[in-house]
Amino acid sequence: MDFDLILLGSGPGGYVAAIRASQLGLKTAIVERESLGGICLNWGCIPTKALLKSAQVFDYLNHAGDYGITVKDASADFGGVVSRSRSVAEAMSKGVEFLMKKNKIEVIMGSGKLLAAGKLEVTDAKGGKKEVTAKSIIVATGARSRELPHIKQDGKNIIGYREAMTLPKQPKSMVVMGSGAIGSEFAYFYQTMGTEVTLIEFMDNVVPVEDEEVSKQLGRSFKKSGMKVMTGTEVTEVKTGAKGCKVSWKDKKGKEGTIDCDIVLSAVGVISNIEGIGLEDVGVATDKGKIMVNDHYETNIPGVFAIGDCVPGQALAHVASAEGIICVEKIVGQNPEPLDYGNIPGCTYCSPEVASVGMTEKAAKEAGYELKVGKFPFSASGKAKAAGHADGFVKLIFDAKYGELLGGHMIGYNVTELIAEIVAVRKLETTGHELIKTVHPHPTMSEAVMEAAAAAYDEVIHL
Repeated sequence: MDFDLILLGSGPGGYVAAIRASQLGLKTAIVERESLGGICLNWGCIPTKALLKSAQVFDYLNHAGDYGITVKDASADFGGVVSRSRSVAEAMSKGVEFLMKKNKIEVIMGSGKLLAAGKLEVTDAKGGKKEVTAKSIIVATGARSRELPHIKQDGKNIIGYREAMTLPKQPKSMVVMGSGAIGSEFAYFYQTMGTEVTLIEFMDNVVPVEDEEVSKQLGRSFKKSGMKVMTGTEVTEVKTGAKGCKVSWKDKKGKEGTIDCDIVLSAVGVISNIEGIGLEDVGVATDKGKIMVNDHYETNIPGVFAIGDCVPGQALAHVASAEGIICVEKIVGQNPEPLDYGNIPGCTYCSPEVASVGMTEKAAKEAGYELKVGKFPFSASGKAKAAGHADGFVKLIFDAKYGELLGGHMIGYNVTELIAEIVAVRKLETTGHELIKTVHPHPTMSEAVMEAAAAAYDEVIHL
């Protein structure tokens, strides 16, 4: 065998698994067809956060008067914003390249295809082919933007998230289809930069996987910013032409209409990259576009594993990384604890930010729990008021019988940094009363977590 382990894909699942494998003494290689770091570092998590930061800075400048500061004639250089985002992504990709060298991981550039358990064929950019072998292979090929059958992306008028990061010029108007994390983040970015944005969501609320109170709060915030938000609405057709797009829509009440815009951004989810990599030839079992794996990510073919967006579970970078580590540790003979998919935090980085973990209030009620629910608004937080970010709240959901924290839901400034406390609390099975007695520093946004717990038990001080 050429290697102990080969990773097919170098995203946050693949490169993290490769590093852990190297730490555990495995001779490791990564096969990557495009850029080290995968979608997350190059076309996803990292460059979008750079774009969003630029939008937040621009928003600060436009509201500098709220802080007693005068800024005249602030303007946004759209090309400069895009360029900064790309430079951040390139720097992070080079960082992964450094980590590969540091950990003595061989990088093989090209497209990989399974020939058999333990054997891969790699085709490079010039069409050259070579075979590599390993005792174990982990498929970590990620996912791409999903297309609706009747609304195909053309990369110009109807675009996906990749094109949305590198448009040659800022559109005057845009329709965003889908209000999940990708859709909401881009809708916020373009609206803040000055594009007239219409956000269309098929479900009844934006960010529909979130707790209903959070979803409604974000919808209000978007509308307050000037964004047009249409929920319970389906895009039935998009006609493209020299002057842009004509979007036809229909809501659940039967009302219909059209919207003229420059660009349509399709953000209706992602689809796994499992085609053309030899799964069928080797006999790897798949179902509904996902590779089927056990609790430690082994497929039905011994020695072939899969992690990340191409297996069932949340399509999130931190999930892929955790899966990669568990998978590698199992390969070397350790006995890692299976991942608890009920305790995975989800974050949306628009403004206000959204973060959550565990059950929504509705899901907890449907599961039969008797609940204690506490909510603390940032309007009552001294730090939030001082920072000029009083919108939003922290909401905690407890099992009334045992005090177990079933779920945490937040919307507001920087809440994506607060959610990890709730994840840790749930992991440690901390009760509501223990959380109330955990002293939080003052003044901080994090106090809202303690106050929300106290509110659930009628002990809240600052409400």
